[in-house]
Amino acid sequence: MSSWQSHIIKLYLNYIKFTGDYNGPIEKLRQLTDSGARFGKFPKSLQSENITIEHIPAELIIPPQADAHSALLYLHGGGYALGSVKSHRATAGQLAEAGKIHTLIIDYRRPPENPFPAALQDALTAYDWLRKNGYERIMIAGDSAGGGLALSTAISLRDNQTTMPLQVICLSPVIDVECTGESVITNARRDPWLTTGMKTLFNYYVGQNDPRDPLISPLYANFTNLPPIVIYVGTDEILLSDSTRLVEKAKNAGVNVQIKIWPDMWHIFPFFAPFVPEAAQAITEIGEVIKRRINPYINFHSVGTVEGQFQAEALNK
Repeated sequence: MSSWQSHIIKLYLNYIKFTGDYNGPIEKLRQLTDSGARFGKFPKSLQSENITIEHIPAELIIPPQADAHSALLYLHGGGYALGSVKSHRATAGQLAEAGKIHTLIIDYRRPPENPFPAALQDALTAYDWLRKNGYERIMIAGDSAGGGLALSTAISLRDNQTTMPLQVICLSPVIDVECTGESVITNARRDPWLTTGMKTLFNYYVGQNDPRDPLISPLYANFTNLPPIVIYVGTDEILLSDSTRLVEKAKNAGVNVQIKIWPDMWHIFPFFAPFVPEAAQAITEIGEVIKRRINPYINFHSVGTVEGQFQAEALNK
């Protein structure tokens, strides 16, 4: 049975669902999204620094006793057109603390002012910055549209034969901007938050491009040789089919993919940690996923033996 806290959040989200208007002025929608930051809890144990990477505003979050050569690139959600470092820094900080990992969250360029491929270019620039600044082990995470962008970033890195991330972590990812998944219909009443009106935001991102471009909708991408993928999603969201189709695509391509479908949970429910117990548990679990993926590399590399190097290489396969 889901927690009483989750029921309160569902009531709040239902209010947003029935009173919101995706066709409203974009700046007003952005302000409303950023206002949600007041509900987030950024861990007090963390240090952070506001930086600029070329033209990209960003924040580097540093937990105590974190490995200096491992990093998480976090890409925020918001239908590509909404969301920011401000609205998502609490979640990024919670993941940084749970995974004990340096975390970079960026304000990538948003549509309609900057349609595709601006956000992808900024994600690639941030990834390159991490590599050039001593981060040898990089993971990419994102929620909603940011989850789709995380996948697109990995796909682009593979296509350009660049060093790949160790892992991609997706929270309720958008991998099909046309919203053709079955759950868009079957979960329409069940979803406490999203409606197909969100396609307005996706269309801003697509611009004059093909919505089935694999770097816009990873559903249509070739998944061969992508890094391991971990997905967290709720049973009650209309985008559930994006995650289940992603699993099918990844498995068919031989990619190591894991999915956890949380009962009675909604779109990007970990965003509501620590107030909602299920969300707090998900953040803790994702932190363990991060540590399990990175710690063997740290241990092997610290030993510096030939055997350790072979084992580290085996993990990458």
